[in-house]
Amino acid sequence: MRFVIVTGMSGGGKRTALKMLEDMGFYCVDNLPVLLLEKFMEVIAMPNREIGKVALGLDVRADQEFPNVERIVESLVANGYKIEILFMEASDETLVRRYKESRRLHPLANFEGGRVADGISKEREILRGMKKRADYVIDTSNLLTRELKEELDRIFLKNESYNSLMIHVISFGFKNGIPSDADLVFDVRFLPNPFYIEELKHMTGNDAPVRDYVMSFEQSGQFLDKLSDLLQFLIPHYVTEGKYQLVVAIGCTGGQHRSVTLANALYERLRDKGNYGLAITHRDVPTVK
Repeated sequence: MRFVIVTGMSGGGKRTALKMLEDMGFYCVDNLPVLLLEKFMEVIAMPNREIGKVALGLDVRADQEFPNVERIVESLVANGYKIEILFMEASDETLVRRYKESRRLHPLANFEGGRVADGISKEREILRGMKKRADYVIDTSNLLTRELKEELDRIFLKNESYNSLMIHVISFGFKNGIPSDADLVFDVRFLPNPFYIEELKHMTGNDAPVRDYVMSFEQSGQFLDKLSDLLQFLIPHYVTEGKYQLVVAIGCTGGQHRSVTLANALYERLRDKGNYGLAITHRDVPTVK
């Protein structure tokens, strides 16, 4: 039997992950009281049951003895149960924004006007041990729902090796500011700007004419080669240091042409080259509705 505990930060995407696991054939139970965990395992693992995959969602709640989870998990593993832990993570900034948008109270914030940030800080402290022993950590700060599904498919359907590093490539325009969560920032304003070519001005790096123009310059290919080599060197070291998210930001003036082209090219270079997650966002390209 494959048994997965889904836990992590409130607002980090646990329920979304459980729904996706359910679609993959997992028998899912959400928000089971911690003290019932051992009894649940005994019942679900009884002989002659047809359930082969189980996902259990565990939330931090003010009335739960959540610190007991680590002790219980250790006890279950010692008794021969194989347990995987999926930890859903997100940045404090992202979590605060999600709570403000949903207008919900954080479960650990004081009920009398407590701040969401206080609840997040308290929750991180409680979950520190679980995150450290987690088999998979997925940071959803910059993930689309589709990209989260791809990550879960990679782990639980394709059974690929996983090191919990999510690489997010972002194109942006310097005139709109550098992405606040960027780890590595690269400036491609040294390349000729398609904005000054009338037939390309209103296109983006997602369009073939702009892509072909930007990549027609020798320095574009040289930059891409050197950047790819740098990341291939850095990625294993980031993994060794336990980094969960690497945001690579590529910027030009407006974030429409050069940065988009190079971000797309870098994404293709990194795609299927390692057991890390990979996503791409064009921050300053208008979304067509």
